[in-house]
Amino acid sequence: MQMTHYMELLAVNQPWNLLIFMAGPVVLAETLAITELYLLFTHRVDGAVRQLNRIAGMIVGVYFAGIIVYLIPNAVVPITRAGAWRTAADVIAVGSYLLAGLPLIWIALQEFGMIGGSKSDHDKLRVHATCVAIFLVVGHIAMIFGMLNPEVFGFVPPDAMMNMDHGAH
Repeated sequence: MQMTHYMELLAVNQPWNLLIFMAGPVVLAETLAITELYLLFTHRVDGAVRQLNRIAGMIVGVYFAGIIVYLIPNAVVPITRAGAWRTAADVIAVGSYLLAGLPLIWIALQEFGMIGGSKSDHDKLRVHATCVAIFLVVGHIAMIFGMLNPEVFGFVPPDAMMNMDHGAH
C-alpha cells in the first residue's frame, strides 16, 4: 500500500515525527477544546481553567506556526518542484493539515493581545470556539485524506511505472 506524504511524514523517524507533527499539536488542541467547552458551559472567564485555556492557545498557535514555517520550505516546495504529489488526496491531506493550523494561530494572536483586544471576554470565547471547530473539521479532513491510499485516486508508484515500461519491451 502506498502512503500520502502526510502519512509518510508521520511514519518516518519514529517516534519523533509522530510526536512532533501529530501528538504535540493534537494534545494541545484537545486541551484547548476541552477547556473551551468548560468555559462556554460554566461562563467562568477567570480561574485555573481559563489560564490553562490561554496557555494552551498560545502554545499551540506558536507551535503550529513553527510547523507551517518548517514544512512549507522543507516539504511542500520540494514536493511541488519535483512534481511528486501523490494525487489530489495527497495535496488535500497536506494542505488541510497546514490550513488547520491557521485558526490555532488566530487564537494565539488573540491571546497575545495582537488582535481582538477590544472584544468582550464572551466574544473572545466565541471566536475561540469557532476557531477550535474549524481546526477540528479541517484537521480531520487532513487525517482522512492522509490515511487514504493514493492509489485509490489513481496514483501509480514509480516502481510500478518502471515495471510497466520494462514489460513493454
